[in-house]
Amino acid sequence: MTVHHEEVGQVLAALPPKSVDIYDTTLRDGSQQEGISLTVEDKLRVARQLDHLGVKFIEGGWPGANHKDSEFFQRAAAGELKLSTATLVAFGMTRKAHGRAEDDKVLAELLAAQTPAVCMVAKSWDYHVLNALQVDLEEGVNMVRDSVRFLRSEGRRVFLDAEHFFDGYRKNPDYALRILDAAEAAGAEALVLCDTNGGFLPSEVEEIVQAVRAHTSATLGAHFHNDSGCAVANTLAAVRWGATQVQGCLNGYGERTGNADLSAVVPNLSVKMGIETLPEGRLDRITAVSHHLAEIVNLALPSQRPYVGTSAFAHKAGLHTSAIARARDAYEHITPELVGNGTRFVVSEMAGRSTIELKAAELGLDLTGASMGAILDLLKRREYEGYHYEVADGSLELLLREATGWTQSFFRLETYRVITEERADRSTSTEATIKVWVGDDRIVSTAEGNGPVDALNGAFRAAVGDRYPALAAVHLTDYKVRVLDSKAATAAVTRVLIDSSNGEREWSTIGVSENVIEASWQALSDSIVYAMLHPPVAE
Repeated sequence: MTVHHEEVGQVLAALPPKSVDIYDTTLRDGSQQEGISLTVEDKLRVARQLDHLGVKFIEGGWPGANHKDSEFFQRAAAGELKLSTATLVAFGMTRKAHGRAEDDKVLAELLAAQTPAVCMVAKSWDYHVLNALQVDLEEGVNMVRDSVRFLRSEGRRVFLDAEHFFDGYRKNPDYALRILDAAEAAGAEALVLCDTNGGFLPSEVEEIVQAVRAHTSATLGAHFHNDSGCAVANTLAAVRWGATQVQGCLNGYGERTGNADLSAVVPNLSVKMGIETLPEGRLDRITAVSHHLAEIVNLALPSQRPYVGTSAFAHKAGLHTSAIARARDAYEHITPELVGNGTRFVVSEMAGRSTIELKAAELGLDLTGASMGAILDLLKRREYEGYHYEVADGSLELLLREATGWTQSFFRLETYRVITEERADRSTSTEATIKVWVGDDRIVSTAEGNGPVDALNGAFRAAVGDRYPALAAVHLTDYKVRVLDSKAATAAVTRVLIDSSNGEREWSTIGVSENVIEASWQALSDSIVYAMLHPPVAE
């Protein structure tokens, strides 16, 4: 594994690269994550979003491996997937041992996918060749050479995915390099070095990529899994030493602990290292695309995700927010707008006067004449009771408005009642009755629902929906309940969070009570009032 000094000098002369190609494998490698199951329609939507972002290559899956992947490539070839920036890639493997490339079923499926480029996995660790494939090492080399040569003769661009390359190089560097040499000689466009088990550290990656870069002038790619928590760092290390194709998944999706997270890799390369990754003017799309993909795969994006998370540029402590008011770069490592994100000021019991003022300005509220001390005391008391306004922006806005003397005049609650009945067949029925005043009109409405919150929501909408048509666009997107004092068992105080959307904006509201129905009504009521304050523009 030792690299001679003269070889390192040759490598350094060519580094760092000015640009790299971003290769997203969400539709193949990312889809192997536990909990992700994409329909063909989902796959098409993901591909369109990645093309909108501007990635260079989109790996669509393994044609022939399952019906969904086959249908995806068929529909793409039929014109349902029109890409303006990206090149679609089909994934497969080399020919079978002791067979002919021209007769191989997998290679035939790759050609049938009709993609301009293919990525082909090959064993580069002698242990796998001898024990998994159960062939001699010479046949392992021939499988790579024959397969690449055949696909090139059919007019395809070919990327070799050297599986377990880093493990293979550590154990038998001569054989690992022979695999790369065979692919390069047969016409492979890029040699992708894979840490398939995800166990390598950046220092090890740097040493091995240096050695490979000194060995060949071919285009090198990097594909890292995150089992050691180093996939992003390893990718940056590989690029630093000569890799110019970066493979990974937006949001870090993938089997086990995931693949290199491109939502972190791309900004690090572009902003921190000055390396071109996306077409000009596309980097600020990465946050929106990241969140869009999270919705498609139906997995909530962690708010602390670097660069694209909702908390990536959120500031909670009063000291920080006070400084940011004067100099944003004092506590932000980049300008959030570069990646399509933004600064957020989080209000909590740690808030100071500057935090409240900045949050009010962000919401467009004038707190002139309000007692800042009283507002801070109220926030701290509410937080002590269990309210958590940093995750309930809708309720926070209402609280700050009330501090200026504002009161909502949309409706006045008189009473509500919720009844749940269990039938003889063990099915349940929930019914809610609500009595409200809208102006001088007293309205009584009853509705059934799938649980108490749904029933209350239905009864309220039935009562006032014709008075406030903007409510028709509002729907609840999430409902979360948390017990705040588990020692109190069924008598514990509960916190309810409701996420809502009207198609143009999203907001969260909160309720806290020993009665979960009461906590739910608080959050639901706040959500409705917020919706009335901010109707869709079309309204």
